Amino acid sequence: MDVLLDNLDLYGPGFLNTIKLFVFSAIGSLVLGTILAMLRVSPVPILRAAGTAYVTLFRNTPLTLLFFFFVFAYPLLDIVDLSYFWAAVVALTVYTSAFVCEVVRSGINTVPVGQAEAARAIGLTFGQTLGQIILPQATRSVVPPMVSTFIALLKNTTIAAGFSVVEAGAIQNYLSERGYSVMVGLLWVALGFVILITPLTLLQRSLEKRWSVAR
Repeated sequence: MDVLLDNLDLYGPGFLNTIKLFVFSAIGSLVLGTILAMLRVSPVPILRAAGTAYVTLFRNTPLTLLFFFFVFAYPLLDIVDLSYFWAAVVALTVYTSAFVCEVVRSGINTVPVGQAEAARAIGLTFGQTLGQIILPQATRSVVPPMVSTFIALLKNTTIAAGFSVVEAGAIQNYLSERGYSVMVGLLWVALGFVILITPLTLLQRSLEKRWSVAR
């Protein structure tokens, strides 16, 4: 307990930055992933190819390499100046959106084809069909895998510690410098992540009960 109480100045800002990384990356990856899923099911071949290429590339690229690119290589392009924090957000978003895309696409595929055909029969466009008919129904099916994806995202934020971002994963380094037990410190970090993940798990269970689909 002394390790925690004596180092609240590390644990507080560390977990606060972890939460910020998670929230910004989760929102970004949800928006981008949904757009990519729409491209993947688009009737336009070039859009489907673009969505497939994105998912294939970034889903199979190690997250650490993306961090290296956005933290060290991207600044050399001199396009937009990103701080280490926002470079981490971009890396996490780009990576996670590929998985979100596949989760959303799998949910879309669970909706009977007749739903889309009926929507087209009454004159709805592709965008209207997705937004008003398909996605609302697909949402029910994607809750469990989507929450699992976001839980993985939350844990992936620890990689940012290796790229000059002060967050929960970096606490161990500061504890070592102060002469405290790193092992005990890491146990508190692990407990912190359990506390952060628990609300996501409870949310998943709640939504599953509320949106349960009869099979």
